[in-house]
Amino acid sequence: MATAKAATVYSHITKDPEVCGGRACIDGTRIRVLDIACLQRQGLAPEKMLEIYPSLNLAQIHAALSYSYENPQEIESALQEDREVAEKIERDRDAFLRERSAR
Repeated sequence: MATAKAATVYSHITKDPEVCGGRACIDGTRIRVLDIACLQRQGLAPEKMLEIYPSLNLAQIHAALSYSYENPQEIESALQEDREVAEKIERDRDAFLRERSAR
């Protein structure tokens, strides 16, 4: 049985079904393009992003930003999926706590 292999989809950007659910990541890391795009939305400059992710280099940061510019629908879809997962976790936590306190 063949295993899926990471595919380079953009300079410094790969997609591997076994890493971060197949989302676009910076090569050799589990840092998603989405993570870098979110930092930019928070107003951080690429040089500041290096302080958060010191294992990256500026070329990788710029590649992630470029990929996000060229694939805005993919980024928005991933953001929405993350929001939905967070909301489900919150609902499940609240239901668990209510059930637990009713005992």
